[in-house]
Amino acid sequence: MATLLETDAVLKRGLKALAKADPVMARLITEGAVPPLRKRPPGFEGLAWIIVGQQVSTASAAAIWGRLRTILDPPGPERFLSLSDAELRGAGLSAMKVRTIRATATEIVEGRLPLDRLHDLPADEAHDCLTRVKGIGPWTADIYLLFCLGHPDAFPGGDLAVQEAARIAYGLDGRPDAKTLTALAESWRPWRGVAAKVLWAYYRVAKAREGSPVT
Repeated sequence: MATLLETDAVLKRGLKALAKADPVMARLITEGAVPPLRKRPPGFEGLAWIIVGQQVSTASAAAIWGRLRTILDPPGPERFLSLSDAELRGAGLSAMKVRTIRATATEIVEGRLPLDRLHDLPADEAHDCLTRVKGIGPWTADIYLLFCLGHPDAFPGGDLAVQEAARIAYGLDGRPDAKTLTALAESWRPWRGVAAKVLWAYYRVAKAREGSPVT
């Protein structure tokens, strides 16, 4: 596995490798789609934060997380399991997110989800470990691997912004689905995570050119 995305130097290595392997990636980077490093703490807190942020705006996720964090002290799986559904719903979590984070906390406490060892696994194996937990889907798994562990080859092919950026960048007739985009991403291994970051950055560049807001 390539070195984890923990420094700007590693990110630059990934960008250089992508530019060499794919002329479209080279063009995007030259046009300004240079992503920031962006990394969140790994472990239960980071994974819970990602689950909280699913399908809500950044502002809403921050507000919910702020309320949850006040009762989640210390922010570990054991503490989460000690809270009632009513307390968690009072912080703003939906019933589905309560179930997902509770299932995640249970898997960690009972030793079936080794969050502390996922960084040693290839991206696909680490992804499978996460998606075995009821409620954790492919997008959540890949976002955790990429932004919390800094896994350079994690690839969220189901992310709509990544799909739309790929459509524009590669001149596709329609927005590619997760399967199509994941197949396209094979040529970016072992830096698919860096490629996703480039596509996110390009999405912002493209939307800025259109004058469209980026949510």
